[in-house]
Amino acid sequence: MKRLRSWFKCILPSERMSVTSSVFVNSPSPESRTMTCCGLITTEWEQGSTMTHCGLITTEREPVPLKSIEVELQVRDHVATVVSTLSYDNKEDKPIEAVFVFPLPGDAAVCHFSATVGQTQIVAEVKEKQQAREEYDDALSSGQQAFLLEECDQSPDIFSLSVGSLPPGESASIRLEYVTELAVQADDGLRFCLPAVLNPRYQPRGSEGPSVEVTSVPASQVPYTLSFSARLSSPRPISKVESSSSLDPLQFLNAEQTQATVKLAAGHKFDRDVELLVYYKDAHQPSAVVEAGQASAEPGSLMGDPVVMVSLYPDFPQTVMSSVASCGEFVFVLDRSGSMDCAVNNTNPEQTRIANARDTLLLLLKSLPMGCYFNIYGFGSTFEHIFPESVEYSEKTMEEALKKVEGMQADLGGTEILQPLKHIYNQPCVPNQPRQLFVFTDGEVWNNKEILHLVKENASSHRCFSFGIGEGASSALINGLAKEGGGHAQFITGADRMQTKVLQSLRFALQPAVVDISVTWDLPKGVSATVLSPPITAIFHGQRSLVYAQLTGQSSEAAEGCVTVKYSLAGHPSQSRVKFSLKAVDTGLTVHRLGARSLIRSLEMQEEENGEKPEEVKKRVVELSVQSGVSSAYTAFVAANKGNNETIQGPLVRRNVETPGMMTMACSMAMPMMICK
Repeated sequence: MKRLRSWFKCILPSERMSVTSSVFVNSPSPESRTMTCCGLITTEWEQGSTMTHCGLITTEREPVPLKSIEVELQVRDHVATVVSTLSYDNKEDKPIEAVFVFPLPGDAAVCHFSATVGQTQIVAEVKEKQQAREEYDDALSSGQQAFLLEECDQSPDIFSLSVGSLPPGESASIRLEYVTELAVQADDGLRFCLPAVLNPRYQPRGSEGPSVEVTSVPASQVPYTLSFSARLSSPRPISKVESSSSLDPLQFLNAEQTQATVKLAAGHKFDRDVELLVYYKDAHQPSAVVEAGQASAEPGSLMGDPVVMVSLYPDFPQTVMSSVASCGEFVFVLDRSGSMDCAVNNTNPEQTRIANARDTLLLLLKSLPMGCYFNIYGFGSTFEHIFPESVEYSEKTMEEALKKVEGMQADLGGTEILQPLKHIYNQPCVPNQPRQLFVFTDGEVWNNKEILHLVKENASSHRCFSFGIGEGASSALINGLAKEGGGHAQFITGADRMQTKVLQSLRFALQPAVVDISVTWDLPKGVSATVLSPPITAIFHGQRSLVYAQLTGQSSEAAEGCVTVKYSLAGHPSQSRVKFSLKAVDTGLTVHRLGARSLIRSLEMQEEENGEKPEEVKKRVVELSVQSGVSSAYTAFVAANKGNNETIQGPLVRRNVETPGMMTMACSMAMPMMICK
């Protein structure tokens, strides 16, 4: 008999409660509703309902089979390859299934998953998601060891790893690899973030679809350890490396200082995201790399042909930059849900997200140019706005807004951002005042794709600048808002660098919108380019734009190509050009996988566009995902240990591996609902 996969759909209770982590099972009335809680904080549940406590609340804590996570980071210029090794050990007298729900960067391309049990290594394959789940369940039902890694349907920055039928006394080592681009910061540093904190995501009332199970605990209670090391290499010298965590001194590997290693200092606690800021000398120069295809792949296919990655850093004319716009309609959208009362990070638990967001918003308000227009929205389960419609920015309106913002609290319930966005988009734009939308949120929402589709549908009427407040903010949502809205994303996890980041976004918003963007390729005869990236919709002065393209056809190694991005800036035609050699280099298919990831994400966002049915898009995504070995919303990695002829005996016991979360009393008291186990 096949195992039943359990996915819970949460509802919003109307009763008062304080919950660290919970599952709500729907029943006819609040009085008969049952709630299961996992966490350290006691629960208040009114009207005579029943409660079942488990996990860390009980005095008999269940064993956690995950013992350690070792992360090796390799940074080549502005691209990172991350290899995580997760060590499991079953100390119990019965076989277990360990389920670990954890965050990854939202734009990561997961490209390898394997398991080593004893002397046997099992490499997982990418398959259509339902097929992969069935193979995994069938293997466990047959007494075999099996492994499953799948991306969350709604949010590509959450993954679930299932280690099935680990026998008593057995150990397993899981290897997970992904590649990702490094975002350029306001101070020209390149930001890498290893997410550790996963906060439960809020599922709005009436929304459809299953939720993922998340067992979040206070970060200080996580029972497994983390080790982290990084190796850096670049054509240009490395200036410095900074981090939110304590690092050992940077060790240079050559006299040119183009290669170096660094690692977390001893005693690091797995209580925060690991953020690295890498600085190069004269880093941000246009460049291109042509990566050789896979020898075993068919020529003409994505993995068989070379793929080029072009990095553009447009430099706007000084005459245009000196006359940046002093107008605009600035609409600020502030998350006032209960989770905003959580701490920004575990280092300073007294600094809350709502206070951080208020400070960010106050800084922006004081920096707006006179004569522009503005309005401020607050949202939770409901939303409200300061003015009935956008008003002209003056000393009087600024002072009125400042007073109201200073009094804003995280008191509006759940995180439902769709309704305020719809209300804003339904308001007429102020004539000759380009609309600039600024969104401040901790990103603890479940319906990411629905939100991003709405922003994309309205991209022609505004630019969207997003701010992820606090550790654990959804990178998929924050980056997605900026990408689909033609704006820029920032992550604020503390007071440091906040002012620099905020003012950079404001400068971008005041730049004239770049329009009529086109990309042309000048290639040798017989060579053609198939662009893998979505169309460029936003260009900012000095900010990187990446273009991926598959190159089909033959050329000499001495041949050169050129890509030109043309655009119009404040009525002035402009362009950025990059010449590159067509000689392909072997860089381990990193560029191919990033290009495949870019195309997969574009297809996933185009489900209902261009007359294509979702089934047709899903088929294309599955084919591309299987061919490239890169995960998607419609596929999963699956592996079964079929070489072991011994059937694992005994009932299989599930063990949920806890993820660090920002679990404070203030947070749990304020949050009306969380998505979790």
